[in-house]
Amino acid sequence: MLNRRTLVGAAALMLAAGPAFAQDWKAKYPELTLGVIPAENASGTVDRWTPLTAYLTKELGVPVKLRVANDYAAVIEGQRAGNIQIAFYGPASFARAVMTGVKLEPLVNQKHETGASGYYSVIYVRSDSPYKSIEDLKGKNLAFVDPNSTSGNQAPRFFLHKAGHDVDKFFGKTFYAGSHENAVLALAQGTADAAANLWNSETDTTVTRMAAKGMKNPDGSPLKQSDFRVVFKSEFLPEGPFAVLASLPDDLKQTIRQAFVDFPTKDKAAFDKLSDGKDLGLTPVTLKDYQPIIDMLRHNDDQRKRS
Repeated sequence: MLNRRTLVGAAALMLAAGPAFAQDWKAKYPELTLGVIPAENASGTVDRWTPLTAYLTKELGVPVKLRVANDYAAVIEGQRAGNIQIAFYGPASFARAVMTGVKLEPLVNQKHETGASGYYSVIYVRSDSPYKSIEDLKGKNLAFVDPNSTSGNQAPRFFLHKAGHDVDKFFGKTFYAGSHENAVLALAQGTADAAANLWNSETDTTVTRMAAKGMKNPDGSPLKQSDFRVVFKSEFLPEGPFAVLASLPDDLKQTIRQAFVDFPTKDKAAFDKLSDGKDLGLTPVTLKDYQPIIDMLRHNDDQRKRS
C-alpha cells in the first residue's frame, strides 16, 4: 500500500535522477544535424542558416551541424537513415517524407509578415514579356524548382490542373532548375519563358531576398521584384515545418521544441536572418496541418500514373 512517506521518497528519488536522466540522450547524440532544403544557392543557405545552428548548439548543449542538401530528396533520405535529426522542409517534401514512411514530428512553422503561417505558389514571367496570362504560355517553357518543392512543382501542377491545364501537355517544355533562386535566374536569363516559385507577400518573395543579397540580372542591373509579373497564383498553402525524428528520446524532442518556441525572442538576430527580418514568429503545428498537402500529392501522383 502506498503511503505519504513512500510517495515523498519516490518523488525525491525521481528528482535526484532527473538531471542524470535528462543527460542520457547526449551519450547517444553527442552531435546533432540540421538538414535544410536548398531554396537558394549553397553559400546563401549557409549564411542564412548558420546563426540558427549556433543558437541550437547553445540551447541544446551539443554541437548542431548544418547540412545543406543538394536536393529536397536528400533531406528526406537523410532523415530516413537517421543521419539528420532536425530538418526544415517545404510542406510537399514533408508530406512526401511522411507518405514514404519516415516517422516525423513537426514542431513549428514560420509566421510571415502577413500574419499567416503560409504562402502561395506563383508562376512568374518577365515583366517585359508579352505574356499576360497562363493561356499566353501554351507551348512555352516553364522552369520548376524540384520534384518535391511545393510552390515550385506540386502546387502549380495541382492548381493548374484544377484550372483545366495539364502541365505536361500544356507547356512545350518543363525542367527542374534545382532551387527557387535558380528558377528565377532561368527566367531572367531567358532559359525559361516562365518560372514557378514561392510568394509570401508583395515585399517578401524569392526575388526580394535575392535582391537583398545584391544579386543581378544578366545585363548587370540590380534584380528587383518589378522585373517579373505574376500570371498565376495558387490557393493558400501552409508553410513548411521544422521537424524532428519521432524516434528521438522524448526529453530531447521536448528540448528541441522549446528551443524553437523561444527562438524568435531569445535570438532575434538569428531568427531575423532566416527571412531578412520579414517573419513575425513561429507557430506550433501538427501532422494534421499537412493533410491537405498529402492529399494534393496523392492527386498529382494519380494524375501522373494516368498520363
